[in-house]
Amino acid sequence: MPTALVTGANRGLGLEFVKQIHAQGWRVYACCRNPSSADSLLQLAQDSGGRVTIHTLAVDNASQLSKLALELKDQPLDLLINNAGIYSGRNGERFGMCSTDEWLKVFQVNTLAPLRVTEAFVENVAQSELKIIANITSKMGSLGDNTSGGAYMYRSSKAALNMVVKSMAHDLEPQGIKVALLHPGWVKTDMGGPNALISPQQSVAGMLKILLNLGWQDSGRFLAYDGKEIAW
Repeated sequence: MPTALVTGANRGLGLEFVKQIHAQGWRVYACCRNPSSADSLLQLAQDSGGRVTIHTLAVDNASQLSKLALELKDQPLDLLINNAGIYSGRNGERFGMCSTDEWLKVFQVNTLAPLRVTEAFVENVAQSELKIIANITSKMGSLGDNTSGGAYMYRSSKAALNMVVKSMAHDLEPQGIKVALLHPGWVKTDMGGPNALISPQQSVAGMLKILLNLGWQDSGRFLAYDGKEIAW
């Protein structure tokens, strides 16, 4: 049975990843900051017959990450999905209003954490059959696509993540690991808002199609959920 680990699995895209991966017969380790309040995820795990388990993980918490890595030691992971991310809020993202402390927090979660999570589980991925690491970024991290300004903290954290993933793709290739960088589209989630263009179901279905057919030519590329390449 193939296995996956998903961060930020309590809602939005993370929860939808767990739903769709589980529906395909996979074993899923669903990670989130506060499992006790993740009602939909708890119900899914309860109905899964043990194929979905929930694990406490704030991705910027080093001790929680180390504990989970030890718990899953020697467990192959076919697919590692670095999905957890934060957006500080539109007012705090404007010119002249960016808090240094908040900016560092955004970088901790959006940029550093995907690297740290990957470092913690890279051997698990290397032991699997598929050997795929997915990182959820945003087109807002594209320099070429920035035509509106603003969103300083979020944009810069995702642009930095893009560079991190590009380096990971090169560094992990000798271990046979493919590394994906995916823009999910403008999705109707808590972060995307009700005016977004697509549903979580559409976004995740598109991203999973890419991941399960990922070729070496796609490792390290900046791709949207529909397979289109995005300018850096």
